[in-house]
Amino acid sequence: MRETLIVSGRGQITLPAGMRKHLGIAPGSVVIIEERDGEMMLKPAAVLEIDTYSDTQIADWDREDVLTADERKRILALLQAA
Repeated sequence: MRETLIVSGRGQITLPAGMRKHLGIAPGSVVIIEERDGEMMLKPAAVLEIDTYSDTQIADWDREDVLTADERKRILALLQAA
């Protein structure tokens, strides 16, 4: 698909409806624009929510995620038997 677009005085363009629909770009979607060898590449982007954890939370998880001596022996025995 190829289209000719007009850039507004504020630097805005309107993506043609057919292209938006074909690429799944809906109102509020995020896109990536990249300059590559004098051309612009525009593509849909995925936005993922990122959680941040404190050092205390991570230390708590590390403490809770320790194997007992019996668990360690059982797992080693299973691995050696395989």
